[in-house]
Amino acid sequence: MPKSFAGVQIKRLRDEQRLTQAGLARILGLSTTYINQLERNHRPLTLPVSLKIRQVFGTRIAPEEDGGAGLIDDLRHVFADLPGKEGVAPAELREVARTMPGLGRAILDLHRQYRLALDRANALAAGLGTGRDGAAAGAAPMPHEEVRDFFYDRRNHVAELDEAAESLAAAEGFEPGTIEAGLEALLRDRHGVRVLRGAPEDDGPVDLRRFDPVTRTLRLPANRSSGQNAFQMATQLAFLAQGPLLDRLTGAGHFINENSRGLVRIGLANYFAGALVLPYTVFLREAERLRYDIDRLVAHFRVGFETICHRLSTLQRPGAQGVPFFFVRVDRAGNISKRQSATDLHFLRVGGTCPLWNVYEAFAAPGRILTQLARMPDDRSYLWIARTVLHETGGWGLPGKMFAVGLGCDVQHAHRLVYSKGLNLSDASAATPIGGGCRICDRPACPQRAFPPAGRKLSVDENRSRFDPYHAG
Repeated sequence: MPKSFAGVQIKRLRDEQRLTQAGLARILGLSTTYINQLERNHRPLTLPVSLKIRQVFGTRIAPEEDGGAGLIDDLRHVFADLPGKEGVAPAELREVARTMPGLGRAILDLHRQYRLALDRANALAAGLGTGRDGAAAGAAPMPHEEVRDFFYDRRNHVAELDEAAESLAAAEGFEPGTIEAGLEALLRDRHGVRVLRGAPEDDGPVDLRRFDPVTRTLRLPANRSSGQNAFQMATQLAFLAQGPLLDRLTGAGHFINENSRGLVRIGLANYFAGALVLPYTVFLREAERLRYDIDRLVAHFRVGFETICHRLSTLQRPGAQGVPFFFVRVDRAGNISKRQSATDLHFLRVGGTCPLWNVYEAFAAPGRILTQLARMPDDRSYLWIARTVLHETGGWGLPGKMFAVGLGCDVQHAHRLVYSKGLNLSDASAATPIGGGCRICDRPACPQRAFPPAGRKLSVDENRSRFDPYHAG
């Protein structure tokens, strides 16, 4: 076992059992001094002690995992955001993330509530009006923001759903390319659901999936691929077979917006579907073997490019982790409709509209994979892969939907990806400097800056040269 600590958990266990350090030491056959050192994190937790605690108390004491750069960065942003407060020393933040990650996450929750209250006050001061319930307009978080935070808090990995889906795939013998027929048979034989493709002429188009609980009929579009149909059938199977688990996971969230709970439940069902179509162990093994070559994974599993990218961002099972990716989907107007992360990238939470980011450049080269080494204002570098995807409607004259999807990882993991070939990962100057959007980016010399960052005053000459629409420069 790597050198790790569990002092807070051991002390909590002792408090729950109403034991003194001497009493716990006697039960475990250890010295009181040793227990004291464990609780103070002066000595690491060993595997024999962990197993002994589980044997005696039936409680699994896992090593207190370092919250990692994600939690440390979030805490750094929290304390930097508080007015009149100096930043907390990095050593102190690392200590909180290492020994008390639960406390660190509680601080993040408090900060989110602080920002919500501040937004409400600003909306009232600006006279932006009130909603039907009397709350200031814009005061409550949008449902998609709460859904994003729900999955972000879990690092975009839901172990219970992943394991349930993988067990079902193994039990049914699902193989790439055959899962559509297998899911259709499973819905029919076990749940009495008949799958139909297309819709009656007088009933309008079917966009994704339409389930009638009375007739036990699931209608799917007629113009979708086998992989898309399999995903929609797996989503419906999640609602039918995993309802109690979906309810329990949804109930564990703390939502302010009443619509968020329903959206999270749908998101969890979609997560189960992705895990069933692309079972964890099999998918991770192929991803590692192919060095995360997305096109080759698409060909092997017979699903779409976006589906593969989405699944790659969820591979964070303890003891069997893939590359921790960030996943994002944007449209031509810069709207970010999906942003999910297996780790932390702050600008994906608060921004992400930098024109120098290759996700936006992808629209100029439809269908091509673009790579980019990007450096953030905090000098951390990332490897980004971007490509457009087209969601066609299948009818003449009907507008399709084009998005750009991006998949990124910290440069320390980039050597594991086939896309790093030919890139100088060690040269920081080779990375494109990007930011989270002009309002929160503090790069003063950026040639693409549209307006000054919030709270920063520029000189008259700077304003004239950069932001005067009538200036000839």
